Amino acid sequence: MKTIYALSEHAGRRLDQAMAVLEPDVSRQRWQEWIEAREVTVNQAASKPSYKLREGDRIDYTLPPPDAPPDHLIPESIPLDVVYEDEWLIVLNKPRGLAVHPSPGHPQGTMVNALLARYINLSTGSAQFRPGIVHRLDKDTTGLIIVAREDKTHWRLGEMLQNRQIHRRYLALVWGEPRWQRTRVELWIGRHPVDRKKMAVYSEEDAPSGARHAETDFEACERYPGFALLEATLHTGRTHQVRLHAMSLGHPVVGDPLYGGERRLPQGLFGRDQTKAVENALRGLGGQALHAYSLEFIHPITHQPLVFRCDPPADFQLLRTSLQ
Repeated sequence: MKTIYALSEHAGRRLDQAMAVLEPDVSRQRWQEWIEAREVTVNQAASKPSYKLREGDRIDYTLPPPDAPPDHLIPESIPLDVVYEDEWLIVLNKPRGLAVHPSPGHPQGTMVNALLARYINLSTGSAQFRPGIVHRLDKDTTGLIIVAREDKTHWRLGEMLQNRQIHRRYLALVWGEPRWQRTRVELWIGRHPVDRKKMAVYSEEDAPSGARHAETDFEACERYPGFALLEATLHTGRTHQVRLHAMSLGHPVVGDPLYGGERRLPQGLFGRDQTKAVENALRGLGGQALHAYSLEFIHPITHQPLVFRCDPPADFQLLRTSLQ
């Protein structure tokens, strides 16, 4: 166990940021996980990664064990849909089924492997084996994602995400017909108490240690019998945020295998021919019908405004068309 005391230069810093500076061989993301696991205490009490340090705070901790990463990164010739690139950053339209970065037991076939085959320079990333990765999309979520090509850009993009200066919007086809036109969900997100592969939503009062505040705005863009197309605007970026918040409203994302999105089509919604078309489109959907379609931000180096839009993939569009 190590004990240190926060100095004046640490005051005002987030705990996870300070730990990543104090112990630079451990990534900030790893420190976030370790703090949430209550393996770091401040003034002999459990804390949160977002805790702002004060001069004189006592920090007790042990170093987290290293992740079990893949042995090495392998460049792979995997097609990439590049929407924008310059010497500092890249914007990609990620396809369904492509994991963003390698993980234990899955060292190949990811977006990172594809990036390494195409680009010589990428930032060192937020963690080992994640060069360039500023934020993530689930493997079966499609759409726009930002990649950093050098560390200064990566750091600035990370600060912009934290300060809500990168505006991200998603399109989601969901089950059910919302009674509202616009609504906001503010529910904390943490690990599921039983199923470790899933996350869960909590009220602030009931949130367990490690859960994090999450905020999403939803707007009903199109309505169909038994379904709706929602636009989701993220104000935070938590794991499975849109999927969980949509589920909490009683409108799970169509095709979502974890959060109630794999359902049978109710009888009587459509005529015979349209029912067949919708059922075929549902069977052809390769994953959850969730697409990151819009990105808006100020370039962190040139300070030029950047606005990107991209249409959902063909299987999403086919389902949307079949419902009309």
